[in-house]
Amino acid sequence: MPPLTAVEERVLAAVDERWVVERLSALVRVPSVGGTPAESEIQHLLAGWLTELGCDVDLWPIDLAEAAQAEDAPGQEVERSEAWGVVGTVPGADDGTPALVLAGHTDVVPPGDPARWPGDPFEPRLAGGELHGRGACDMKAGVVASLAAVAALGTAGVRLRRPLALHGVVGEEDGGLGAWAALRRGHTGDLCVIPEPTAGAVVTAHAGALTFRLEVTGRAAHAAMRDRGVSAVELFAVVHAGLLEFEAERQRDADPRFGDARFPYGLSIGRVQAGDWASSVPDRLTAEGRYGVRIGEPVAQAKRAFARRLTAICAAHPWLAEHPVGLAWTGGAFASGALPEGSPLLPAVRGAVEDAGGGVPPERALPAGTDLRLYAAAAVPTLHFGPGDLHLAHGPDERVPIAEVVTAARAFALLALRTCGFR
Repeated sequence: MPPLTAVEERVLAAVDERWVVERLSALVRVPSVGGTPAESEIQHLLAGWLTELGCDVDLWPIDLAEAAQAEDAPGQEVERSEAWGVVGTVPGADDGTPALVLAGHTDVVPPGDPARWPGDPFEPRLAGGELHGRGACDMKAGVVASLAAVAALGTAGVRLRRPLALHGVVGEEDGGLGAWAALRRGHTGDLCVIPEPTAGAVVTAHAGALTFRLEVTGRAAHAAMRDRGVSAVELFAVVHAGLLEFEAERQRDADPRFGDARFPYGLSIGRVQAGDWASSVPDRLTAEGRYGVRIGEPVAQAKRAFARRLTAICAAHPWLAEHPVGLAWTGGAFASGALPEGSPLLPAVRGAVEDAGGGVPPERALPAGTDLRLYAAAAVPTLHFGPGDLHLAHGPDERVPIAEVVTAARAFALLALRTCGFR
């Protein structure tokens, strides 16, 4: 690798760790759970910070009615009365499309049982060089790393040749509403990095994920004479066993970038409801779950494969053959996504991370749906690199090492210099 230029050295030195901790703590304090008023509050906070950093800011209310009707909308799993998009653009000496987009979501999942946390999930706690709290890892740290890179460019007095854009989006956890809205509004770029937590790797592809609902019909009877009824719970056990076999088949020949992931295309039942009386044989069961889409597999094809297997499971059972399980596709729909093979973005990010002190990141794939597929579908080559480990996301021990946030900020600053150019 060639030595760093004087400008690059100056920008790296301008990344301020104290600034990172202060801004990340402020973001964690906003309980921006999807669908709550705080999801909009944090977008306005981010817009103010982008303005302070000298960005041209576009803050707009997302048209939820349009998002509910548009054919290409990604779907939502929570109800929203409002949602906001925010894009900050660092002006370049030359006008035009941003050479680089850094896109991060500000919504978080609910904290779950507060008793499982050592303290308030939304009160940031710094311990052992790590910042703890809901959203610290997934992915407010990545958002702050992007902001810190822009701040470092300003502190170093760098004028970019081409624009750099920061997309702050909501609704990523339940489908991708914010990224869809930003792209639909015309905010695009030549290249995009999404700083999701990647545990030191560069993620160039991800599986898709679809949510579904199953309705199992049995026959009610008094529990004292349960042989006169047909339990929907027992029927579901048959269906579930068949679906687990289907899941196992879909893991074969998975993309080697998944490494040792056991279920890159996992099929999981997340919620089950059955019966209305303890002394009655339950005649109805509803189950909701998540179904993985293989890399490169069209969503329609994945749905057909699931439906065919469900039909086969029912056909092999005397009762279910006459009373087949109902299937509906609900909530968010995540297609798979991938960086085009041979894209210069991969070596560019790897080089920036190495020069920022993060080593050479390995290439990986992620067994979860993300906003990558939306940018990729808009012909914007996109990958993930960001601070934190996704294994800690969505749990009561969520945390992120501050050193990783600083390294990511340094890498993003270098990447901006090298993709946008400077004067």
